[in-house]
Amino acid sequence: MDRFEAMRTLIAAIDGGSLSAASRALGVPLPTVSRRVSDLEAHLSAQLVVRTSRKLLLTDAGQAFVATCRRILDELDEAERAATGEYRLPRGDMLITAPIMFGRMHVEPVVLDFLKAYPDINVRMVLADHVVDLVENHVDLAVRIGPLPDSSLVATRLGAVRWVVCASSAYLAERGTPTSLEHLAAHDCIAFERLNSTDVWTFRKGQDTVAVPIRPRFAINTADGAINAALAGAGIARILSYQVAAEIADGRLIAVLRDFEPEPFPVHLVHTGQAIMPLKLRAFTDFATQRLKNRLALG
Repeated sequence: MDRFEAMRTLIAAIDGGSLSAASRALGVPLPTVSRRVSDLEAHLSAQLVVRTSRKLLLTDAGQAFVATCRRILDELDEAERAATGEYRLPRGDMLITAPIMFGRMHVEPVVLDFLKAYPDINVRMVLADHVVDLVENHVDLAVRIGPLPDSSLVATRLGAVRWVVCASSAYLAERGTPTSLEHLAAHDCIAFERLNSTDVWTFRKGQDTVAVPIRPRFAINTADGAINAALAGAGIARILSYQVAAEIADGRLIAVLRDFEPEPFPVHLVHTGQAIMPLKLRAFTDFATQRLKNRLALG
């Protein structure tokens, strides 16, 4: 029995939810997949999975064993990449994650320029507005907006973004420009929200953080949608500065209540801090850091 092969088969079955999914992912016959898992259990004298009619379930022993297998196979892959030259030349595949709109506006253009400069590196970008676990998902680099929790991640600060309250000139001409937080009660607001409804915006007043109730006439779960609604004169929106920088710069939207903006959010480029940094990772951080700082400074 090839134990590395058996471990990869077990992980493919768990990740796919079934032996047949592992068979498809690995391109091997289903009986071979079943035999590898059974041989592994026989070798260990322990049951690793429970086969139900719908999916595989790990036993307690299986959970501990699979976690160790993932670590061992990651270290093996790292050793193989080192042996094939990934640590001598900038080459190989990279996975980068970023928030959706920030990734489209700022990270993707930098990545495309990077690919022109480094033809032996391939990049896969995953854009998501939730935090992606770098270790579990084998992510090389991530852009994070907001305070970073204490962790072992290595972070490079790129700049900061802030909440901007804005509206179209047509709306402000009709309804008036708010100059105090109390004025928001008389205005239609556009809520940029996720699954939970938003009826409070936070501001800074002196040294204090103030929660101000708002009246959302329109709510939507994408920044693009909120910006379009503000441009259409539907009300006052609160958008992150980089998302609305172009519209404010060309006068299509007017920023209001600037004296009450809350503290900016830091933006970082983070990675797991490998003992030996692959040259592809070093090449990208060296290439992208100043470019991303420059782009953030403009917004």
